[in-house]
Amino acid sequence: MQQKQLFEYAVIRVVPRVEREEFLNIGVILFCAKQKFLQTKYLLDEARLKACHPGLDLEELKKHLCSFERICHGGKDAGPIGQLDQASRFRWLTATRSTVLQTSKVHPGISEDALATLNRLFEQLVM
Repeated sequence: MQQKQLFEYAVIRVVPRVEREEFLNIGVILFCAKQKFLQTKYLLDEARLKACHPGLDLEELKKHLCSFERICHGGKDAGPIGQLDQASRFRWLTATRSTVLQTSKVHPGISEDALATLNRLFEQLVM
């Protein structure tokens, strides 16, 4: 049996019109230091997003989400932020922003399996 470990997560949101503060949950980012885990999972429901905001640039949004993934994986392909340790990359990704792509506040939890927890949170909060 694996030991339970502390993890942190945030919900990834699309905020089409920042001034209205309305959003759609599209993903989750989860960090567990003990398991050396930093990963994001998201789903772009294009029809739903277009229904809420027809002028939303989906291609631009996809590029930003891909950068989230690259930063989670780290390395040179993720630019200067990708060179930081996992905790610093998570903090950078979950920092407060006034942009179309935002994250919720960070929430803690306990888990034996970070990937299974990411999938469960994704199902509960996005699907």
